[in-house]
Amino acid sequence: MSVAIDVVNPIESFSYLLYMATPVTHSHPSVLASPFRLDDSDNYQRWRDAKLEDYPSRAEGLIVEVRNPLALTAGERTEMLVRLRKTNMVIYACRGGDSSDKGVPRAIGTQFGLVHLDENLLADEDSISSLRVMPEKSGRGYIPYSNKRLLWHTDGYYNGPDKYVRAFVLHCVTPAAAGGENCLLDPEISYIRLRDEEPEYIRAFMALDAMTIPANEESGAMRAAVSGPVFSIDARSGSLHMRYTARSRSIRWRNDKATHAAVSRLAEILSETSHHHFCHRLESGQGLLCNNVLHNRTSFANDMDSGRVRLLYRARYHDRIDGTGLGEARE
Repeated sequence: MSVAIDVVNPIESFSYLLYMATPVTHSHPSVLASPFRLDDSDNYQRWRDAKLEDYPSRAEGLIVEVRNPLALTAGERTEMLVRLRKTNMVIYACRGGDSSDKGVPRAIGTQFGLVHLDENLLADEDSISSLRVMPEKSGRGYIPYSNKRLLWHTDGYYNGPDKYVRAFVLHCVTPAAAGGENCLLDPEISYIRLRDEEPEYIRAFMALDAMTIPANEESGAMRAAVSGPVFSIDARSGSLHMRYTARSRSIRWRNDKATHAAVSRLAEILSETSHHHFCHRLESGQGLLCNNVLHNRTSFANDMDSGRVRLLYRARYHDRIDGTGLGEARE
């Protein structure tokens, strides 16, 4: 069987070939035995059982207190890594220090092997974004720079495979006076829910043209149309990668029954209130480190008089967090 592939990064195309059971002679061993392949049900069941065992049921179970985020102790890093390996996310809470230090998200990332920042046009000069209400950006349709709600998504869903966002750090300097809560869902949990109900959902979401983001022709932000899968197997680590947005504008889904059914069912899962959905409002000095989990944000209100003006720093990375890949050795 031959498969035509039109993607930028040949490593990512290997992942699709593996999924389609096309022979591949050079690939990561963990991809060849990945539980995310539909033709590997035994491996999937073993992975699934281990994944769901002792899975936390409240956001509080994600929190690890740290003394100095610029230099984590071995114990603090281990506690964070335990949560990352189970849920693909952790919330760190600084006990002291300056929450406005922009070096914190970068230092957190570096200590977990995150070094290749996603250089997007809306980020600051250091490639770390200052997320606050900015009319000059929100007026151009960039909702993260407004006080409006953000729908469910993974970061960088409009990036091509050569620039996939695999991890990010979201660090809170100042929360809003009201609102601004994030809800979080591990992409691997969404995969389990969909695959257990109907494997064809997964097959549809692994199609190379499952989700297309139209070209952005705004001056200074030229970007060609980007098509790609929702779920793919990352050949670097054998892990699951997800790109998704719940937006109904500026997005085209593959026009077939299976894809529409998968999109509808995922939207229903995301709208649930379950023990796998974590909702938390980051406070000053707290931050989220994750392998690009699904997340949203409620609308919020600032209070200029009291100085409660929401500001968060966001660092996006092309790397995956060290020690969280399926084929990586455990410390």
